[in-house]
Amino acid sequence: MIPYQAITHDIQVTVRPVYLDGQSDIIGKRFVFGYFVRIENLGLEDIQLLRRHWFITDSSGRVEEVEGEGVVGKQPLIAPGEFHEYNSYCVLETFVGRMEGTYTMEKSHGERFKVEIPRFDLKAGVN
Repeated sequence: MIPYQAITHDIQVTVRPVYLDGQSDIIGKRFVFGYFVRIENLGLEDIQLLRRHWFITDSSGRVEEVEGEGVVGKQPLIAPGEFHEYNSYCVLETFVGRMEGTYTMEKSHGERFKVEIPRFDLKAGVN
């Protein structure tokens, strides 16, 4: 799995995508990709992940926008030097695509800020 990484405001986001061959159906144009995310707090203050905002693009140029609270039902609090990990998936109708986006974070004193989720490639058959 190739890691993709970005650092914004002392928050490091690392994503490792994987093609899920056993859950995909080439004839049915259903290509399933998992992705593993690690969010590390390199700063000096507690932060809480409040929201996610994804852009999922397939090779035909179709863009799906996904926005909502937290990640996989959680709004984790991440202390300095700590991290939060989770995994999720997406389904494309093409062999190739990409994802990118932002997290909305909040510091303990109430300041909100955006953190970049690095753009990463999704390629069927590649792990």
